[in-house]
Amino acid sequence: MATFFVALPSSLAAPVTTAGPPDLNAPQEVARDIDAPWGLTFLPDGAALVAERDTGVIKRIAPGTTPTQVYRVPGVVARGEGGLLGLAVSPKYAENGYVYAYFTASGDNRIVRFRLDGQPQAIFTGIAKANIHNGGRIAFGPDGMLYVGTGDAGQRNRSQDPASPNGKILRLDPDGKPAPGNPTPNSPVYSLGHRNVQGLAWDATGRLYATEFGQDTYDEVNLIEPKRNYGWPVVEGKGDTQNGRYTNPLVTWSTSEASPSGLAITANTLYVAALRGQRLWTIPQRADGTLDRPVAQLRSKYGRLRTPVVAPDGALWLTTSNTDGRGTVRAGDDRVVRFPAR
Repeated sequence: MATFFVALPSSLAAPVTTAGPPDLNAPQEVARDIDAPWGLTFLPDGAALVAERDTGVIKRIAPGTTPTQVYRVPGVVARGEGGLLGLAVSPKYAENGYVYAYFTASGDNRIVRFRLDGQPQAIFTGIAKANIHNGGRIAFGPDGMLYVGTGDAGQRNRSQDPASPNGKILRLDPDGKPAPGNPTPNSPVYSLGHRNVQGLAWDATGRLYATEFGQDTYDEVNLIEPKRNYGWPVVEGKGDTQNGRYTNPLVTWSTSEASPSGLAITANTLYVAALRGQRLWTIPQRADGTLDRPVAQLRSKYGRLRTPVVAPDGALWLTTSNTDGRGTVRAGDDRVVRFPAR
């Protein structure tokens, strides 16, 4: 039986209103034989771009069509958990054509932007890399800024070091500079005290949530607020906040039940992809932003799950992650599955 804990956030907000929920009983396979898919993002025409972690290839996928390679990010060094990780499409894609990627290079983790017919431009570098805990999720927020989930790269002291970009959620402007209004001027750090953030998503009111890998005991879902310290390595899961110095998670699981990577939010529900747990966790959201009891869906049906994303039409797209070196490969792996909105 799943074990978890639910806590309250430090602030409340208005009720959430979103589109209808995805029908998890009506799966449609959109693509198969994708090599260790990681990042997934949508173009304005409704097609998706998916990143292959180990090859550095980006493929365009759409229902009823064969996936096609549209770009290969140069300089990707895939080792351990590193490689081509998060993808994001510029909110002004129709004007500038920019796609953003987070990847592991020879000396660091970095963020580049590029047009699909052009060369990449590095806009943020110097995120320490390792075989583990590279973070890698990037996403544009409702404010038009680029949010970045990073990991501690195996050195836990980095998470509490405000001068290090590791073990943080960063907030950048579209050019890769510290975004205006950050907690500390001229610093990219939005929140700190994270171990390995791989899921970022906003609800309909603009609240930011994140998923985070624990060490041996508790994985987390956090409500992210600027300048908050989420405790790692002092606290794993829910613990002593030391009079408010640290912020407790809203939900925790055992690491065997989750190992959460990507996160999506639609219809007042959080969808959390579990790697080791091999399931999709659905977490109903209350009107005040707190979270209800998590429910396990798709348990072992597709194996390891990496990235859920809500498509422009409200459907939930989900990638498997069985070819990442830690899963049991099934015929057709890895695949992208679409669940239409009701």
